[in-house]
Amino acid sequence: MENRIRGNEYRTTIVCVDSYTNGVLAGRFFNPYRREGERFQSLTQFLVKMEQVLDVMNLPQSFTSARAFAPPPKRKPGDAPATEVQEGALATFAIRVIFRQNASWQGSVNWLEEGREQSFRSVLELVLLMDSALGEAEDR
Repeated sequence: MENRIRGNEYRTTIVCVDSYTNGVLAGRFFNPYRREGERFQSLTQFLVKMEQVLDVMNLPQSFTSARAFAPPPKRKPGDAPATEVQEGALATFAIRVIFRQNASWQGSVNWLEEGREQSFRSVLELVLLMDSALGEAEDR
């Protein structure tokens, strides 16, 4: 229980997408637990780093323990400065993870520039929602 952080503000992570080239996104994400932010250069890197933050916070608690072929890598602190603006060059999303069940995430994603919000039932559904928004953002 000592590792658990309370408060709903910790459930929301701001994801700043700075580029989306050939389906590969890059940017930063910010959470009250990791105010200095985390940079990512791919979707996989984003999902792994985000899962690590959720694990450290233990909020929401994971329904199942993660499986891996190798022991988890040692965590490094984020390299984004604390004063960096929390707005993506291409798009900005507020992702609220409410549950982590069935080895996935459930919650809602808000596309801040357009003011649109959708619920998601899995990480795959979250990825598809972000992809559809990024496709629209590229067309503008």
